[in-house]
Amino acid sequence: MSHVRRCSRTACRQPAVFTLTYVYADSTAVLGPLAAYVEPHCYDLCAVHADRLTAPRGWEVVRLPVETSGGGPGSDDLEALADAVREAARPPSPADEVVGEGTETLRRGHLRVVRSDPGRGDHDPRDRG
Repeated sequence: MSHVRRCSRTACRQPAVFTLTYVYADSTAVLGPLAAYVEPHCYDLCAVHADRLTAPRGWEVVRLPVETSGGGPGSDDLEALADAVREAARPPSPADEVVGEGTETLRRGHLRVVRSDPGRGDHDPRDRG
């Protein structure tokens, strides 16, 4: 018996082809290929409802490309992207601030601005004495 997942929208009987995940910490809705299995906090959508999807004011919609060739991304890509968005939105903890011999002062995505610690002075780490 083949079980076809249906669109999560009320009264829609169309087969689901996309999965929608919300990343509340980053005010982002991620719409990607149908997940391999049903997740409790994700929504399966048909092509019509996925195309009509809008987000609340201030939110961003990330639409992942859907490959029909079969050799596309794995089934866990949507979850990995949602985890990456959550991690990027997470404020750095005080333990993350010390970087080498400096202190992180600003972060934009994967880039960091590091200020030298005044107590350490500017010295060559290869000098021992």
